[in-house]
Amino acid sequence: MSQSDIRQHRSFLFVPGNRPERFEKAMNSGADAVILDLEDAVAPQHKELAREAVAAWLAPDRPVLVRVNARGTPEYEKDAQLAKLRSVAGIVLPKAESAHDIIDLVGRARRRVSVYPLIETAKGIWNALEIAEAPFVCQLMFGTLDFCADVGMEPNGSELDQFRGQLSVISRVAGIRAPIDGVTQSIDDEEVLSAESTKGKRWGFGGKLCIHPKQIPVVNRCFGPSEAEFAWARRVRDAFEDADGAAVAVDGKMVDRPVFLRAQSILDSVGA
Repeated sequence: MSQSDIRQHRSFLFVPGNRPERFEKAMNSGADAVILDLEDAVAPQHKELAREAVAAWLAPDRPVLVRVNARGTPEYEKDAQLAKLRSVAGIVLPKAESAHDIIDLVGRARRRVSVYPLIETAKGIWNALEIAEAPFVCQLMFGTLDFCADVGMEPNGSELDQFRGQLSVISRVAGIRAPIDGVTQSIDDEEVLSAESTKGKRWGFGGKLCIHPKQIPVVNRCFGPSEAEFAWARRVRDAFEDADGAAVAVDGKMVDRPVFLRAQSILDSVGA
């Protein structure tokens, strides 16, 4: 799928699959996408209840993503059956480590379902390009907390940035949308969330996973273009088109095709 096929989603809100009373609220939260979670947010003894609640609530007019349990776990085969349902807009696959993981999931779905692999292990990072190029992969997600646990990292600043850059480049090479960054655990600290969201955008990420509706406005604002960026992009596009593709000056700076493409990507991100 090309990066320009559909508008870039910025905020992805997790909702525990065993809390159906929260599903509708999540849909009205302002999140660009809602993920009904059957994995980390659900205790083992509640997995079956969560699957039943998700299956009962799904409807064509409420398209959502569903995070299944990882391939190789006892719950995976049962969870993967939900991928057959047309009201499931996509499947979030945790602990993705190879193209075979994606192929197995799509095979069980028996339809063209979008897949969002969560890169959460060293092996997942190592094989990220083959994962990104697997059939029906829409977008990579970076499971930062699980990744740190897997490799024994204790990030306090820039330790994960090299991997963010790697996933951004891989996504571009594979021709899929920009990756989605991991969660911020601080729910009430808007300053921390804003800083982490801004960092993700700076490293080429297109959005962020959220664990609470409070986080959505900040994430949407940080990953969306500012008014100044939007106005600049409009000026660049108009000037470049008026010049029939030739290099032209905007705001005292030369604009050639790479700059135009950057401006167009900003406009595309908001459907302008």
